[in-house]
Amino acid sequence: MALTENLWLWSLWRFVAGLSSAGSMLIASGLIMHWLLRHKQRAELGIHFAGLGFGIALSALLVELMLSLQLDWRAQWQYFAAFAVLLAIPAWRWLPRPAVVTAAAQSRSADTPPSTRFYRLMLASYFCAGYGYVISATFIVTIVERMPGLSGSGNLSFIVLGLAATPAVLLWDLIARKTGYLKAIVLALILQAVSILLPLWFSALTAVLLSAALFGATFVGVVSLVLTMAGRLYPSKPAKLMGKMTLAYGSAQVIAPALTGYLAETTGQYDIGLYLAAGFVALGAILIVVLIATDNTAQQLDEVK
Repeated sequence: MALTENLWLWSLWRFVAGLSSAGSMLIASGLIMHWLLRHKQRAELGIHFAGLGFGIALSALLVELMLSLQLDWRAQWQYFAAFAVLLAIPAWRWLPRPAVVTAAAQSRSADTPPSTRFYRLMLASYFCAGYGYVISATFIVTIVERMPGLSGSGNLSFIVLGLAATPAVLLWDLIARKTGYLKAIVLALILQAVSILLPLWFSALTAVLLSAALFGATFVGVVSLVLTMAGRLYPSKPAKLMGKMTLAYGSAQVIAPALTGYLAETTGQYDIGLYLAAGFVALGAILIVVLIATDNTAQQLDEVK
């Protein structure tokens, strides 16, 4: 992207970026889940997704460093590309190898496919979660920069977001052990909705940073819990349900920024878009509450073990 400003080429590269990032997350999550199950470890992806939060914080810190060195946007993208190549080396070396066919076949009997109702409500809920996630992740820096007296604090909020996400995802694993996965997801979604609303209610820097921390601590928890739950339902082929869930999450990420950008351009502010995002996240929590109350698979998943 640093080599051109052509809109069509940028669209192509963004498509490639989205496809590769979603694919890498699913493949890595599936391989790690397989490894955990084969080695009789807890089937939890918290420590895997802690890297996501650390990466967010690290990228924001690097932006601050490059801005202090007065590097333009092209140089920043080029340095990020080089840094990504360096990170790919240990990632490739440490990633678990795919399981042999016989091992997968032996564990296939443990698969517990959920009902059609479970599929539909979980996909709808995860779509709502994706809508809320992408609005804050995409616009948080711009929103903070536009607030009176907060100019220059946008990157700080992104750093706080990433730093909060890194340890919090491990905490959500502990919560899920006590409450069950679906109840933990409901709690995370409710807190995520609150985090989206906080900048609308309070404009102080403390409130904004609290919002960023709460958002970082919850969005990555939702992703980790949902994909861990999907892996537990299909231990022989974790990516089967992970892929469908990610498709729903990603679909929202296509629709939400376009709609929010249009509303912001029309009204001159992000308030309506943020309220809409919080509403979608709250709806996602309600859908899972309905699921817990009406579906046997959901009730079994939320049994405290």
